[in-house]
Amino acid sequence: MTVSLEQLRRCHVAVDLGAARTRVYVKGLGLVVDEPSVAAVNTRTGSLIAVGALAEQMTGRTPDYIRVARPVTGGTVIDIEMAQRMLRHLLGEKLRRQLRRKPRLRAAACTPHDSDPLAQRAAVETMVGLGARRVELVDTLIAAAVGCGLPVEQPTATMIMVCGAATTQIAVLSLGSIVSAARIPVGGDAIDHAVIQYLRQHHALMLPSQSVRPLQLALSGSGLTSKGPATTEIHGRDVATGLARSVRVDTAAVRQAIHAPLTAVLDGLGKILRDCPPDLVADLADCGIMMVGGSALLPGLDQMLRDATGVPVHIAERPDVCAVLGLGAMLDGKIEPMVLDPLAC
Repeated sequence: MTVSLEQLRRCHVAVDLGAARTRVYVKGLGLVVDEPSVAAVNTRTGSLIAVGALAEQMTGRTPDYIRVARPVTGGTVIDIEMAQRMLRHLLGEKLRRQLRRKPRLRAAACTPHDSDPLAQRAAVETMVGLGARRVELVDTLIAAAVGCGLPVEQPTATMIMVCGAATTQIAVLSLGSIVSAARIPVGGDAIDHAVIQYLRQHHALMLPSQSVRPLQLALSGSGLTSKGPATTEIHGRDVATGLARSVRVDTAAVRQAIHAPLTAVLDGLGKILRDCPPDLVADLADCGIMMVGGSALLPGLDQMLRDATGVPVHIAERPDVCAVLGLGAMLDGKIEPMVLDPLAC
């Protein structure tokens, strides 16, 4: 998965296939697609009914013959054909016609850290289905670090945390490479699921898992901190009767339920720091941790990491699109590597 910047400069399109959203960057046009990674299919005819935001709105609201599919899980394509069809419709006929004019279309794609060969092959096959003659794979951690402006090519430590919907990836970078990294199977979906399970077990209340953000409803802006209202009113469906019901829940108890899945993230962060050389850890005490990804906007998560590690924690300016913007910067040739010439003996 090692690819040079010179190879990336020859690419025409960059794709970030995430579990929650799909983003496409075209050289010369910028970010052209930023839609949910969802497709709705008619199982009787096999035809595609909707993709993106419209398909996401259909989740849990469709008749039996319509299936809402998510072809990407944890940054890995699990349904290549559906991912290809989804991408083609998200790009649109006009943009696809423009890309087909390229004599040898080259594409770049983000892949999760330490992804297995099958996952890498699935990403390549998805891009080939769009007409790409050559596909370059870039580690999501490096692309996100470039996208949020970290000096990854310098001989200083930078720590990046990519908070996705299905996974959390953490790495320490230096000289343009990964020194130590880990991928934890806990993301924004696990946090939402923890809130849903808490309300079901303690209040016999069911919440829609896809159509609303139960975390935002439950915390009402107070986040993982103790500030904010002590109780919050939640609307849902009663488990026993099936009727609509409203309950007032203790936000402190909801915060405690959220801390359970985040414990794995804190453990992985501690392991990364323990495996790093002391000199790099000393650099991190000054520059801190940069958080990117859609789940990085979880209220109070940055403060929780500060309290657990004792180092500064920052959130990128546009955390949800850092990875694809980093790929786009590499495609446009905005990143120059640090050249290390061999010394003459």
